[in-house]
Amino acid sequence: MSMFCFQCEQTAGGKACTVNGVCGKKENTANLQDKMTGKLVALAKLVLEKGADKRSDELMIDGLFTGITNVSFDDGRIAALEREFDAYIASRAEGKRYAELDLGTIWNGPDEDVRSLKSLLLFGMRGMAAYAHHAAALGKTDRSVNDFFYKGMAALDKNLSVPELLDLNMEFGGVNLKCMELLDAANTGTYGTPEPTTVTTNVAPGPFIVVSGHDLHDLAELLEQVKGTGVSVYTHGEMLPCHAYPELKKHPELKGNFGTAWQNQQKEFDNVPGAFLFTTNCLMPVKASYADRVFTTSVVAYPELVHIPSVNGKKDFGPVIKKALELGGFKQEMKMTGINGGSTLTCGFGHGTVLSVADKVIDAVKAGAIKHFFLVGGCDGAKPGRNYYTDFVRQSPKDTVILTLACGKFRFNDLDLGTIGGLPRIMDMGQCNDAYSAIRVALALADAFKCGVNELPLTLVLSWYEQKAVCILLTLLSLGIKNIYLGPTLPAFVSSNVLKVLVEKWNVTPISTPEADLKKILG
Repeated sequence: MSMFCFQCEQTAGGKACTVNGVCGKKENTANLQDKMTGKLVALAKLVLEKGADKRSDELMIDGLFTGITNVSFDDGRIAALEREFDAYIASRAEGKRYAELDLGTIWNGPDEDVRSLKSLLLFGMRGMAAYAHHAAALGKTDRSVNDFFYKGMAALDKNLSVPELLDLNMEFGGVNLKCMELLDAANTGTYGTPEPTTVTTNVAPGPFIVVSGHDLHDLAELLEQVKGTGVSVYTHGEMLPCHAYPELKKHPELKGNFGTAWQNQQKEFDNVPGAFLFTTNCLMPVKASYADRVFTTSVVAYPELVHIPSVNGKKDFGPVIKKALELGGFKQEMKMTGINGGSTLTCGFGHGTVLSVADKVIDAVKAGAIKHFFLVGGCDGAKPGRNYYTDFVRQSPKDTVILTLACGKFRFNDLDLGTIGGLPRIMDMGQCNDAYSAIRVALALADAFKCGVNELPLTLVLSWYEQKAVCILLTLLSLGIKNIYLGPTLPAFVSSNVLKVLVEKWNVTPISTPEADLKKILG
């Protein structure tokens, strides 16, 4: 075994990648990321003794973020980040040695339940680090969120019992709720409250840039820099919800959404005459037919691609714009569709929008027009079985509403399911971190109906792929939300005993078929 990684849904054989990563990550990259994580444990131990500062927070967050699936494939950049950890620790250690963690002691540990719960915690913190990173880019931080990173990372090197680790995971879930709330405040405070917006999937003639990832701040900077250049900007994947923010949608250069979810990029980007900018995951191994036009920024990195650095808090996207102009774009409008043939997508149904019409929603439920709410969302992915989510939504009764978020929505967000009481049956709540919106809406409905969330006519049907899905799941469990349907397969890092706890305490249920699950839910 030359590497060990089982943090994503597509892990080899449903067990672990031990030679090369299914994601395209090579063994040396995987081992460097493990070594980097071990150094973060040493950093955590130092900070718990001597206190945190802005630089330690940045290093911890960027290090964890770099470990997320499909973020960094560049060994040189990972090694450079490790040297920054070493230099920082040395500058404050006063000669004391803070032991790094050999992650092999977790992966090869004797107790699979301890391994499972430590993995849940680590992967969840990686997901939360992405949210903390985006919030910090907009000037928002929370001391309790950042402090948990040190507590949680140090705990990975402690001899904790299964009950102690379960409690720590639930504590983390509560902290991640704070982090999602922080990012929501950063996004809406900077760019306004999302509003329902229809977005085309077609691409206009002329030069263009496609922005992928999750970072609103990067998109805003790019939109300012393309003014007057004749270059159009299109979102991709989880950047779709950006069209709903007033301070972003006001830019006429923001034209539409290109393509579908992340796992289709190698086909959808092939020989396209536009430039591509990756602000966060999910970057797949880049094909030669478009490698000369892909750019990375922030912690995203891939060998030999041009990286756009941040200098004094600013980024110069000039090389991306120059490449777009050089390529020239399509000569005529390029007709593109979603996976079901639709040519328009609608987004902007965050908690601000939904709660503004809460009275209509409540009246529709009381009148029997709306019988049930489904939150169908999460990560998309390449493995077979994800057509379940398309079929589930297609087969949902006409008196039900589909709330959705994250890139899993591309399985069905181009479907026209009609309306109920003037509201669309499919409501896109935003990016994966906008699970916070879904939680806000669920709590508000529970308050309106004077019941608990688990008594609402609401079922969560989630798809997972990477570590941000892990932190969201832990948040939902920490809130006591039950009856979650999870797929397309269960995480390899969840042991049979931990799964038993999830089933017995929270009634987490693996998906089966749309027909069987709808019958079980609705009776």
